[in-house]
Amino acid sequence: MKKLEKFAPHLYAIFGFIVIALIYFYPVLSGKQLAQSDIAQYTGMAKEQIDFRNEYHEEPYWTNSGFGGMPTYQLGAKYPHNYIKSLDSVLRFLPRPADYLFLYFIGFYLLMLSLRVKPLKAFFGALAFGFSTYLIIILGVGHNAKAHAIAYIPVLLAGIIYVFSKRYLIGGIITVLAAGLELQANHFQMTYYFLFLIAFIALYYVIEIIKEKDFQHLYKSLGILAFAAILGVGMNATNLMATSEYAKNSTRSTTDLTFTPEGKKKTDNNAMSYDYITEYSYGVAESLNLIAPKLFGGSNTEDLGEKSSMYQFIISQNVPEQDARDLVKHMPTYWGDQPIVAAPAYIGIVVFFLAILALFLEKRKIKYALVIGVVFSLLLSFGKNFSPLTDFFINYVPLYNKFRAVSSIQVILELCMPVLAILGLSAFINADEESRKKPLLISAGIVAGILILLILGNGAFDFTSGNDKIYAQQYGPEFMKVLREDRESLYFSTLYRSFGFLAVAFGLMFLFTKKVFSQFTTVILIGLVMVLDLFVVAKNYVKAEDFVSKSQIERPFGEPTEADARILEDTTHFRVFEIDGNMNSARASYFHQSIGGYNAVKPRKYQELFDYQIANNNIEILNMLNTKYIIKSDQEGRPQALENPEANGNAWFVSKVKVVNSADEEMKALNTLKTKEEATFLKPELSKGLFNFETGKDSTSTIELISYKPNHLKYVSNNSKNGFGVFSEMYYKDGWKATIDGKDAEIYNVDYVLRGLNIPAGKHTIEFKFEPEVIKTGSMIALTSTVLVFLIIVFSIYYWRKQNKKLAELK
Repeated sequence: MKKLEKFAPHLYAIFGFIVIALIYFYPVLSGKQLAQSDIAQYTGMAKEQIDFRNEYHEEPYWTNSGFGGMPTYQLGAKYPHNYIKSLDSVLRFLPRPADYLFLYFIGFYLLMLSLRVKPLKAFFGALAFGFSTYLIIILGVGHNAKAHAIAYIPVLLAGIIYVFSKRYLIGGIITVLAAGLELQANHFQMTYYFLFLIAFIALYYVIEIIKEKDFQHLYKSLGILAFAAILGVGMNATNLMATSEYAKNSTRSTTDLTFTPEGKKKTDNNAMSYDYITEYSYGVAESLNLIAPKLFGGSNTEDLGEKSSMYQFIISQNVPEQDARDLVKHMPTYWGDQPIVAAPAYIGIVVFFLAILALFLEKRKIKYALVIGVVFSLLLSFGKNFSPLTDFFINYVPLYNKFRAVSSIQVILELCMPVLAILGLSAFINADEESRKKPLLISAGIVAGILILLILGNGAFDFTSGNDKIYAQQYGPEFMKVLREDRESLYFSTLYRSFGFLAVAFGLMFLFTKKVFSQFTTVILIGLVMVLDLFVVAKNYVKAEDFVSKSQIERPFGEPTEADARILEDTTHFRVFEIDGNMNSARASYFHQSIGGYNAVKPRKYQELFDYQIANNNIEILNMLNTKYIIKSDQEGRPQALENPEANGNAWFVSKVKVVNSADEEMKALNTLKTKEEATFLKPELSKGLFNFETGKDSTSTIELISYKPNHLKYVSNNSKNGFGVFSEMYYKDGWKATIDGKDAEIYNVDYVLRGLNIPAGKHTIEFKFEPEVIKTGSMIALTSTVLVFLIIVFSIYYWRKQNKKLAELK
């Protein structure tokens, strides 16, 4: 009975998290699902592999749906012996996105328990963390992998803290499982950023242990954590190895080209430019919206309501009231430095106030590691607006230049501030009567002072953004004048709002010092105010109307258009180019095999082919990619299917192979290449032997595709001479194997992105199979690591029970 009473608060907390997650996303209870833009794009890209999986009950590991063809490693591929993913599925038992919100809650709760915070305070801290606006909006737009990775970081930190606190068994088990879960979430940018915070916290503990000269504890802790990290990596070996392999071929790698699409000399060899990496740089002043949500206008589409100046202006233009109401729901009020913002990254004014209070009252020096994390992430989130630090990290810190949207490093801040807040609240409640008054007044004074300065200093801002020129051209100067008025109105109203919540929180805590409220009541009231502040703001950006029926989610692009239907009548194998989508939409990928697509990590050479050739209207490149149909909207905006009769087909013999000595030469050769008759080959790419391309062909030479699966292609060739065949399939050196009549044949990388084979005279059967060794090797490592983790957990439970039994006997 006593044991049950001990665990009761935790059971209540878990039950509370479940209920709150379901209530917050209540449409899931009626079977609806959240419409997420990024997930719709993922569904389009993954359509072929999902269909293949359902039909053949195996993984293809390759898809031709997007970008001409690519591995499915970053498209939800399922790997053998990925048991850590099975554990994750058990933990995410709630309907999406309530499952991620629940993970936010439970992860942060565990972190606070590891810091010896009482369950009630940990409960409210978890809610404050989970309802942080940024963490909610990433669910709204479909950044599920990002949310997934963020959710497991507090658990990982909890395990590390338990280990350093000499709770080796529970700490080691939590760390190894959390490390495995974190890596299987498959958002390495978030994991990479959080490694900095882990380093700050670990360094704090190491310094403290060294001061105490407890070296046995230090070695033991570091050994446990290192072993846990190795096993966590091992359980995810397949995904990590496959990702590492693909990364070398993706836009996150270095390029061999030394000139830009405009013909200028490149300043570095990173495939992602400096501007691309820092495009989403947080404005320095904009960071103040962390404590006042709409200080910089909120988002790119805010609802101004009927009391706004914009509504009155639209009505004055003789627009019907209903139309005016609809128009003001989507106003571009955001005027910060970033190109697009779906919601402000609001952490809560009460959270900020309590975090400041922690600096004065919390005795443990771990607060300094957390503060370093806050400052570090804030400075790096400024990106190009704080170029000395950003440039240093891009140029000298390993892997930093592999990620874009530098503002997202604020996730460190999003975690550290609620932790500090709850530590501050806990320290305040536990402090004696005299020592808590002065810090309370100072903290409130600091926060109030910042808000007052902003209220009085509004003249320092002009409430304009870089996008305003576009809005002015579309809607005129009068529209912009009215919009700026509403932006200024939002500026003041959000500051007054924050001031109000600050006053309420301060008042409640002041009354506690006067013994008006008990500790329990004070924690409840402060917790409710803190969560309500965040809840109301976050609810503005993910609404009930954003949920739709399951059928709409499963078919995110609706029914095929007339253009799609016409193309689908053609049962041969070819590619489609949807001009309106370019390389940033998976709509065409959902219905066809597309030369475009949508993915955060596109194949590098294919992206370069698009930027240097397709974007410059080189029809020969479309031909060699077997682009048989082009979807283009007519003057009325209706999509039309235009057939390209010059498409090269699935494969063909060429009369000449043009050998070039560099990537620059090859890219320039493509400018004038007659792709049906000649091919380019980069000499340094030759993997073995001397190149000896025999390019004989006669007028009846053919290569015909007779069987298609994304991971297994079969052709029949006919040629009276030894010849060289070009296949309109993407070259990827790791995994693809070719045979001619069952005998191995070397695959050459030709025409920058395609495959080529030396084919002897006569009639032959040619097969390409995708059998990646990385899957086989990684799966065995994953199985071995999982077995080890299972044995360690079983032994730990046995050892723990044995020790408890001994203690009971001694008593």
